[in-house]
Amino acid sequence: MKYLDSHQHFWSYNPVEHTWMDERMTVLKRDYLPSDLQPLLVAEQYQGSIVVQARQSMEETQWLLNLAGQHGFIKGVVGWVDLCSPELPAQLEALSRQPKLVGVRHVLHDEPDERFMLRDEFRRGIARLQEFNLTYDLLVFPKHLPLATQLVREFPGQKFVLDHLGKPRIGEKLLSPWDVDLAVLAGCPNVYCKLSGMVTEAAWGQWQPADFQPYLDVVFKVFGPERLMIGSDWPVCNLSGDYASTMGMVSRYLEKFPLSVRELILGLNCARFYGLKA
Repeated sequence: MKYLDSHQHFWSYNPVEHTWMDERMTVLKRDYLPSDLQPLLVAEQYQGSIVVQARQSMEETQWLLNLAGQHGFIKGVVGWVDLCSPELPAQLEALSRQPKLVGVRHVLHDEPDERFMLRDEFRRGIARLQEFNLTYDLLVFPKHLPLATQLVREFPGQKFVLDHLGKPRIGEKLLSPWDVDLAVLAGCPNVYCKLSGMVTEAAWGQWQPADFQPYLDVVFKVFGPERLMIGSDWPVCNLSGDYASTMGMVSRYLEKFPLSVRELILGLNCARFYGLKA
């Protein structure tokens, strides 16, 4: 059974392009490349990963696909395309010829318009993904969960995955209304959830594993083990920990479950969701 990290990033740091890295994020302001990640995967016994876009550009998507072609441990790429563009069909046609493109993502939570994902042109873009067998990663804040539910209900045949549990306010120890809204979203069977991004929603560098248990309990209750997958969010996780502590926190939580459940969350669900062949 292969263990798979369902969510990580690469970049060649450029202050003009990576404007989301503020003054608190000095540790991220350098290159992070496959040669940096591979030994971390090996040390934690992970055989592969899914790399996810960090910039909203077609150039980055192609760069990630090129990296995936050079490194076998990169099992899939979640890239970016402009879902609102009239050129989208041609772009998807071209990109879909590259077998490691498995999905797309947009940084929805940074859009000034909270209802961006419900715009007609965006929804028309979502409607095109299924014909190319592409998944969609939802990157949202808790306030967006009801909107995400509206979106995924409109496309029951499209596979969606919620990144980072929807970014609950772990540092403030707040569960509500995130837990209620998450349960409604999880009622849509076409939505999975990544156990990722939690350490950066906690107090940076000051968290304890127990801080995450209430949130993991909620996620397991509403999604069940068949729709959950572990992800590191490396190198962003370095803001609040490191690769080993981030993945180890979830692994320790899973120790109370039987091996069959752990195997689902540590790799099998990721492979099934993204349609990985090997």
